[in-house]
This record gives sequence, structure tokens and C-alpha cells, in this order.
Amino acid sequence: KYTYNIVKDASAEGKTILFVGTKKQARASVQEWAEKAGMPYVNNRWLGGMLTNFSTIKKSIKKLDLIEQMEQSGQINLLTKKEALTLRRKKEKLLAYLGGIKDMKKLPDMLFVIDAVKEKIAVQEARSLGIPVIAPLDTNCDPDLIDYPIPGNDDAIRSINLFCKEIAEAIIEGKMGTGEEEEVQDGEIVVKIPEGEKEESKEEKKEEEEIPVVEESKSEDIPVVEETQKSEEKK
Repeated sequence: KYTYNIVKDASAEGKTILFVGTKKQARASVQEWAEKAGMPYVNNRWLGGMLTNFSTIKKSIKKLDLIEQMEQSGQINLLTKKEALTLRRKKEKLLAYLGGIKDMKKLPDMLFVIDAVKEKIAVQEARSLGIPVIAPLDTNCDPDLIDYPIPGNDDAIRSINLFCKEIAEAIIEGKMGTGEEEEVQDGEIVVKIPEGEKEESKEEKKEEEEIPVVEESKSEDIPVVEETQKSEEKK
């Protein structure tokens, strides 16, 4: 819960949180929840210097953008088949490594890492730049390297998906500026009714059920005052 609130507050301040998880069982969850939260991610391979040499990484991202623009405008079709094929292969390679961070214009403010041991280079780069690191900590991890540790299994697919989901929900909640009245479920905002209001609504329903239904009296059953008065005068 503490880490959840840290992430939520960071998101509310407009900070960028980079998701990192390159091992096989983490790739799908990292991509899915990072995209839902609108955050950058690395799920294929961590390139050395991705943070410490970000200026070079930005140049590679510009190359990727240029190739995509050439495809959209049709300029790539004016090249020879060999040149066009070379550019398309280069694009696929760049997308595999940089596709998740191509919209990241500056260094991230925080790192969320799945398996800090495997992603030790990413953790080292973040620490050298003073970027806080959030990570699930298994028994083989060094807690001193992680700023916001989350005890748990970072190998099982289900637990990895749960960690990614919780961080993504904290980010979405922070962006929406929600309090206790709303919660996030599967990437969607769901209105949450406070407990007090729930109890009140239940009591109201009970009261409504207990109130007897009074049938409207028919006009035939209503005594006519004038007729009763006339009968009394005759007597």
C-alpha cells in the first residue's frame, strides 16, 4: 500500500514511470499494463546506456520516426527494393528494442523493474542517475539496491501480472486525481460507493419494503356528505 501511494502521488505530479521486464514470462504483462497506464516500457532487451547515454538512444528513436514517416508518406516506395528492405528490417529491429520508449522525450522519473537481478544494468544506471527504483523482491535480491521494495515472487507469471496491474492502477488513479470514491479495475475507472452510503442505501431499501402499500379508495366507497344530510332531514 505504501508503494502504491508513492506511485499514485508520482503519477498525479505528472512523473514518468518506466516499466522494465525483459524475461520471457514478464514481457506480455509489462507491455499490456504499461500501455494501459500510458507509460513507456522495455520488454525485449535492455540496451546498455539506455539511461546513462540517453542522448544516443534519442538519435536512434529519431531514425525510427523517420522510417515510419517515409512509410506513411510513400517515400520508401521510391527507393530500390534492396534499400527499402534494409530500412524495413532496421525499423523492425528498432521497434523491438525501442518501441516501448519511442514516445519518452526525457529520462524517466522512476523505474518499475521485474526481476532486479536480471535487470541489474537497468538498476545500476537508475541508481547512478538518482532515479528511484521500484521492484518486487525475491529471496535472491539485494534490498539495498531498491528504493521501494515489494516482497514477492518475481518468477511466476501470475504474480508478475499482479505486480504490473497494481502499479498500473496506481498510475491511472493518480492521473485521474481520484480519492476514495473511485477505484481502478482492469484499467477502467469504477465508481466506489463508501461503506456508510452502502449501509444507508440498504436501510432505505428495507424501509421501502416494510412500508405497507395503501390502495387508493375507489370513488364508490367515499360517502357523499350531501346525501347523508338529506336523509337526516327527512327523518
